Amino acid sequence: IAGFVSVVSYGLYKLKYRRDQKVSIHLIHMRVAAQGFVVGAVTLGVLYSMYKDHIRPRFFSEPKK
Repeated sequence: IAGFVSVVSYGLYKLKYRRDQKVSIHLIHMRVAAQGFVVGAVTLGVLYSMYKDHIRPRFFSEPKK
């Protein structure tokens, strides 16, 4: 949520002070930034899931008796 708010805030700030850049170009840049953020968030989620399911049980579980 914090990433979403920061991307939207940055986008609105840059939209106000875009000088002579067209709105369509600005929206394309914001879309690419948002897609990059989503890809990063999904990648971190997958890595955490792999750690939780495979690495942590193997190295940090107590041996069975």
